[in-house]
Amino acid sequence: MKILHRGAEAILYLENNILVKKRISKGYRHKFIDNTKTKYPTRKEYKLLTKASQIINVPKVLEIDEANSIVKMEYIKGDVLKNTLDSYTKSKREKIARLIGEQTAIMHDNDIIHSDLTTSNMILKNNKVYFIDFGLGYISKKIEDRAVDLHLLKQALESKHYKHYKELYENVLNGYKKSKDYQKVLTQLEQVEKRGRYKRKSG
Repeated sequence: MKILHRGAEAILYLENNILVKKRISKGYRHKFIDNTKTKYPTRKEYKLLTKASQIINVPKVLEIDEANSIVKMEYIKGDVLKNTLDSYTKSKREKIARLIGEQTAIMHDNDIIHSDLTTSNMILKNNKVYFIDFGLGYISKKIEDRAVDLHLLKQALESKHYKHYKELYENVLNGYKKSKDYQKVLTQLEQVEKRGRYKRKSG
């Protein structure tokens, strides 16, 4: 067993080439609160991954153990885009950014909000972009939620990949045109960004 990541709420480890995500139960928490931090999110992530796997590239869910707050899934061995995206050629970066936009559009059109759309949660394997870690995700039909998801992605690109940020984001939006609600989401995105600027000024 090899531990890949140890976070505040979960541990990721590799077992027989299977990725195991175990949410951490904490004895000092009230049982109800502990359940909201372990069992309920485990069930929710399992459902989101199962739904997402039918429409975009995500790890296949192999098993869920709700009692122990464990999800076992396919281990995607590839390039974590946070670490490699800037090193690719311009044409490859642009192609990947369009793929990210297309996958996000498909996901949103099926009411899935990821809530942590960063290149830390994207893996390139065999020229396909896989989205991982749906731990903060949820189901929503709201245009506002889609706009916020895109805004978070934009911020992540600006922060992690500032050298190529403009070209990357432009190509993400080109890919996102695949969404049936493209124009509505972009209009709402402008409102989300205006609120953000206002908060920074007033703060």
